[in-house]
Amino acid sequence: MAESAKKVLFVNSEIFPYVPETGISKIGRQLPQGIQERKREIRAFMPRYGCINERKNQLHEVIRLSGMNIIIGDVDRPLVIKVASISSARIQVYFIDNEDYFRRRQIFHDADGKFFSDNGERAIFFARGVLETVKKLRWAPDIIHCQGWITHVLPLYLKKAYKDDPIFSGSKVVLSLYGDTPKEVLAPDFNKTILFGGIKPEDAPLPENATGMELAQLAAKYSEGIIFGDDRVDPELAACVEGLGVPVLPFDAAALADGSYMEAYNDFYDSILR
Repeated sequence: MAESAKKVLFVNSEIFPYVPETGISKIGRQLPQGIQERKREIRAFMPRYGCINERKNQLHEVIRLSGMNIIIGDVDRPLVIKVASISSARIQVYFIDNEDYFRRRQIFHDADGKFFSDNGERAIFFARGVLETVKKLRWAPDIIHCQGWITHVLPLYLKKAYKDDPIFSGSKVVLSLYGDTPKEVLAPDFNKTILFGGIKPEDAPLPENATGMELAQLAAKYSEGIIFGDDRVDPELAACVEGLGVPVLPFDAAALADGSYMEAYNDFYDSILR
C-alpha cells in the first residue's frame, strides 16, 4: 500500500469566496491550496447553491461531465457539473448542480430559518454526483476528505455502493466534523431513501426519523480517520467517534489560527494510508 497520499479529493459543504466566510468555508478554501503546495494532486467539490453568483465567479458548465440522471426515490433528476477557478490559488472547484436541489438562494434553511425538508435528498444527490463525476474524470483519489454535514452520505456510498469500482479501490475517507451537524430530522423516510446500489438496511441502520446527528455517526463508522475541525462538535457525536477506535486528529485552535494545521492534516493523510 502507498505510504503517501498522491491524490486528495476534497468534498466540501462550503468554499470561500463562493459562499460567505465561515470556519468551514475558510478551511475549504485554504486547505486544498496548502495540500497542493505540498506536491499533492487535488480536486475540490461543493454544491452549486443558488446564492453563488455565476457571472461574478465565472462558473461554466462542463458538458462532457454533465448529462447523466440520478434517481432518488422515484424521481429522475439531471446532474449538471460546473467549474470555476481560484486563480490566486491555482485550483479549480467543481460544482454539483441541479435545479430542484440547489437553485434556491438559501443554503440549508429557508428565509424563516426552517430546515429544508429535502436536505437529506440533497445530501444523497451531492454524494452520488461527486462520485460519478470522479469516475468520469478517471481520477483515482488516495484520500477523500469530507468536510461539512452535507458530505456525510459519501462514506457509506464509497464503502458499499462503489466498493467494486477500480477508481475507488484504494481510496480512504477522512471525515472532518464541525458544529454544523444538524439535529433536525432529515426526512421521515430518509433511512429508506438512502439505500442505493445494493446497500442493505443493516449497512445503514438509521431510525425512521433519522437526524443529521445520526447520519454523522454513520459517516464516522465508514471513515478511516476523523478530524475535529472546530471545538463545537456535539459531545454525543464526539463520544461515538472515540468509541470507534479509528485515528483521530484533535482540534487545535492555535494551529488553525497560524495555518500550521495544514501540515498536521497532510501528515494525517499519510498516516491513514500506512
